[in-house]
Amino acid sequence: MTTAAESSELQERVGHWYQMDRTYLVGREKLREYARAVQDYHPAHWDVEAAQALGYPDVIAPLTFTSTPGMTCNRHMFEQVVVGYDTYMQTEEVFEQHRPIVAGDELTVDVELTSVRRIAGRDLITVTNTFTDTNGERVHTLHTTVVGVTAEDVDPAIKSAVQNAMMHDVDIFGVGRADYRKTVRPPGEVRISDAGLTRTPGTPKFEDVKVGDELPVRRHRLSRGDLVNYAGVAGDANPIHWDENIAKLAGLPDVIAHGMLTMGIGAGFVSAWSGDPGAVTRYAVRLSAPAIVSATEGAEIEYSGRIKSLDPETRSGVVVVTAKSGGKKIFGLATMNIRFS
Repeated sequence: MTTAAESSELQERVGHWYQMDRTYLVGREKLREYARAVQDYHPAHWDVEAAQALGYPDVIAPLTFTSTPGMTCNRHMFEQVVVGYDTYMQTEEVFEQHRPIVAGDELTVDVELTSVRRIAGRDLITVTNTFTDTNGERVHTLHTTVVGVTAEDVDPAIKSAVQNAMMHDVDIFGVGRADYRKTVRPPGEVRISDAGLTRTPGTPKFEDVKVGDELPVRRHRLSRGDLVNYAGVAGDANPIHWDENIAKLAGLPDVIAHGMLTMGIGAGFVSAWSGDPGAVTRYAVRLSAPAIVSATEGAEIEYSGRIKSLDPETRSGVVVVTAKSGGKKIFGLATMNIRFS
């Protein structure tokens, strides 16, 4: 259980910052591998000529792709800096796409503990990743919010079960360094890329869309195989996504789909309608319920959406995305900001 002293200690660590040891080189095949994992077959993620037809130099990353290098970089934060919890449950993601990431980009990844909030007796912890290219411009910002889960909320047997199931170099029950020292972001100018706002998007004309327009409904099936594949591609090793015994020890009815996987499919759902994944400037998702994926039947997720608002000055709009599985809404609130041509 998190004590008041531990909560206070964590508050003092807000602002802790570090940078990935090496740059992250975005590979064409890695983008295709990730697109397959999130069932996103938009040609701009797969075919160089199709991407170039939209004005990109190479294939572009699916919108939620940054969660992959982000997952790797965040391990240190959750194993050594954030203290007092036994595990974490993802609750919200915000993707800010300043310009689409393309194959060949070499990115510097920063990690910062940006917020700790206590709501209804639970601690909500936000970690922000920023991705900067070799020109020194920030191309993507990712905000991840999780709920800290303490021992009183899980079966005590889960620790040994997880330790026996996890990969050799992963410790999701990190206890924090005894010699902790806070490091903060060094001062300096932050340059945010505006390339995502200057290119003419390959989306419908602003004059051809209106508030209330509905996106065609799409349904996606997920199997346990899809979850295992996504875990390997994205680096999310949490066994609640593939081991039903551990999922139940964690208080879940069965194995659940990764929240980031359902978000990735949702992003592809919208880009299939809009025609240009790079036209998105912001994608925010608050999770409300998990998608349960049984071993025998899998799960079906139904995506729908509608245009909530339009801004003639920026020729952009906000699309509300709805996702349901097993009769329940798995997105509490999901919005996507899109530029129209």
